[in-house]
Amino acid sequence: WFYFDAVECLPQGKEVSESDAKAMLATRYCSQAMVFGADVQAKLGAQKYFLVGAGAIGCEHLKNFAMMGLGVDDGNIFITDMDVIERSNLNRQFLFRPWDVGKLKSRTAAEAVKAMNPKVRIVAHENRVGPDTEQIYDDNFFEALDGVANALDNVDARIYMDRRCVYYRKPLLESGTLGTKGNVQVVIPHMTESYSSSQDPPEKSIPICTLKNFPNAIEHTLQWARDEFEGVFRQSAENAVQYLKDPRFMERTMKLPGNQPLEVLETVKQVLVDERPQCFADCVAWARLRFQDQYNNQIRQLLFNFPKDQLTSSGAPFWSGPKRCPHHLEFDAKDPLHMDYIVAGANLRAAMYGIPGSTNHEEITKILASVHVPNFEPRSGIRIAVTDAEAQMDQNSTDTDRLSIIQQELPSPKELGEKVKLTPLEFEKDDDTNFHMDFIVAASNLRAANYDIPPADRHRSKLIAGKIIPAIATTTALVSGLVCLELYKLVQGHNKMELYKNGFVNLALPFFAFSEPIPAPKLKYYDHEFTLWDRFEVQGEMKLKDFLDYFKDKHDLEITMLSQGVCMLYSFFMQNNKRKERLEQTMAEVVQNVSGKPIERHVKALVFELCCNNKDGDDVEVPYVRYMLPSR
Repeated sequence: WFYFDAVECLPQGKEVSESDAKAMLATRYCSQAMVFGADVQAKLGAQKYFLVGAGAIGCEHLKNFAMMGLGVDDGNIFITDMDVIERSNLNRQFLFRPWDVGKLKSRTAAEAVKAMNPKVRIVAHENRVGPDTEQIYDDNFFEALDGVANALDNVDARIYMDRRCVYYRKPLLESGTLGTKGNVQVVIPHMTESYSSSQDPPEKSIPICTLKNFPNAIEHTLQWARDEFEGVFRQSAENAVQYLKDPRFMERTMKLPGNQPLEVLETVKQVLVDERPQCFADCVAWARLRFQDQYNNQIRQLLFNFPKDQLTSSGAPFWSGPKRCPHHLEFDAKDPLHMDYIVAGANLRAAMYGIPGSTNHEEITKILASVHVPNFEPRSGIRIAVTDAEAQMDQNSTDTDRLSIIQQELPSPKELGEKVKLTPLEFEKDDDTNFHMDFIVAASNLRAANYDIPPADRHRSKLIAGKIIPAIATTTALVSGLVCLELYKLVQGHNKMELYKNGFVNLALPFFAFSEPIPAPKLKYYDHEFTLWDRFEVQGEMKLKDFLDYFKDKHDLEITMLSQGVCMLYSFFMQNNKRKERLEQTMAEVVQNVSGKPIERHVKALVFELCCNNKDGDDVEVPYVRYMLPSR
C-alpha cells in the first residue's frame, strides 16, 4: 500500500462553503473549486507566472497550469525556450507531434495547451534567460510577476533564475528529473534558503592517468574521445580566435599556472601556422597523421617506457589489475573503423576552417596514399605519469626556454591579419550530419581496440558520451504534480514553513521522501539580523563620497571595499589620485567609467557588494545594496 496526502494544501483557517462549491458547478474547474473554494480559484486565474523551459517538465507544467486555471482571467503564463523540437523529444515531451519537428518548443507547447483550455492566457518567447536578455526580462517584467517555475536542464541557468528571484523577492518552484529520480524545491521569499544556497556533491570523475594511459572500460575511451573533440575542435579554435582578436589574450595566458601557458601557445601556433590547412586534402592529411600519433606512436612510446614484462618495485607485474597492456594499430584504409575516423576528423577540421568537406571514400583514399607518415622511434627520457599525483606534478612544471621560443616564433595577430577564418565547434550529439558523433564513436572504438576493450555501437556511445540518462514520462508527471501542490500553497499565501514540502523521489526503488524547506540562514551585524532576502535600499543619485558617508552616518559602517559585479569601484588600498578622482564622481559615473560600458536605459537600480568594518574596526558581513537610479 502507498498512502499519500497533501492536506496542507487546503485553505488555512477557513472552510469551503457549500454555496462556493455550487457557484463553480458550471465551470471546468468545479472539482477543484469544491476542494479549495471560489476565492482560491479566482486567485489562480489572476496569477502571473514565468515558466522557464518547455522541455519534458515544462510541457507537464504548462498542461497542469492550464488545467488548474492559472492565469485564465487577469493573469498570464509567460513561457520561454530557445530550443526547437527534435525527433528525440517526442517520446517524453507529450505536447509535441511528429509534424512539429523543427518548430519552436515554446510556441508549439503554448498552441497545444490552448487547444486544451482556450481561456488560458500564454505569452510564448524564444529567449535564453541570462544577462543578455535582461532588457527583456527587466525590472518591470519581474515586478509584475507572482512567481517563477523553472523547467531547466542546466545548473547555470537555474542559478541565474534563482538569483533573479531572490533579487526581486519572488517565489521559485524548482524541479528536476534524472531517469527514475526526481526532486522538487520550493523557494519562498523571507522564509527559505534559495536554490543556490546548497550544492549537489560533484560527479565522480575518471582519474587523469586512467584516461590518458590506462583505460579499462568503454566509458574511459568515450570520455577520452570527448576530451579529444573538445581540445582539438573547440578549445584550440577558441584560443586562436582570442589570440587574433583580444589584445589582452597573451597577458592573461602568461598568468596561467604551471605548464598551461606553453600548452595554450603551442596549440595556437599549430592552429594558426604549423597545421593550418589550405584545402580539404590538407585536412585528410592532418587526420591521417593524428591517427598515427594517437593510436600508433603514443602506444609504442608507452610500451617503450613500460614493456609488457615490466615489474613494479614490489616485484608485481606492472600490467596487471585494472591496467590493460595495449598494442599499437597499423592504419588500414580498407578497415571501415579506420576510414570512419579519417572521414569524420577531416570533415570536422574542414568545418573549423570554413573549407568545403567531402565524404567521397575514393577521393579520400587517393589523398591518403600520398600522405607522408614519418617513421617513429620511441625516445628515452620521455616521462609518462602513472598516477594523478605525477600528472599534476608534470602540469605544474614549466619549460621556460621552450615557452620563450614559442613566443618568438608565433606571428603577431597583425601579421596573420584576415587570412584565418576559424569557427570553434560546439559538440552536438543529436545532429547525425555534423560528424560529431561519427568522430566520437570512431575515436573511442579505436582506443578501445588499442586496449582490447569491447567497442560500443553508436547508440550506446551517444548515451555515454552525451551523459544521457533516458527521461521517463512518469517521473516527469509525478514531479510536475508535486510542484503544482506547492503552487496551491503559494497562491493562497500560506505563511508557515511546515506547510511547504520539498520532495525527493526514486520510482525504481520506490522511494518517496518529503521535508520542510531549510530556513534562510540568519546573519548579524550589530543588533541587526538579516538573510539573503534582505538588502540596503539607497536612493540615488549621489557622489561616491556621499555614499560612503551615508553608511558611516546611518549604519555606523565603514566601507573598505565596494564592487559591482566583477568591477572594483572603491577600496582602502586604492592609489590616492584615483581615489580622489572617484570620490567626486556620482555612483553611476563610477560604474560606467570603471566598467567601460554605459548603463542601459532599462536599468532602474544598481547592485553593490560591500566589505565593511564596524566601529571597532572588525570585518562584518552585511547585505548587498540596491541603489535606485533617478528616473531617466
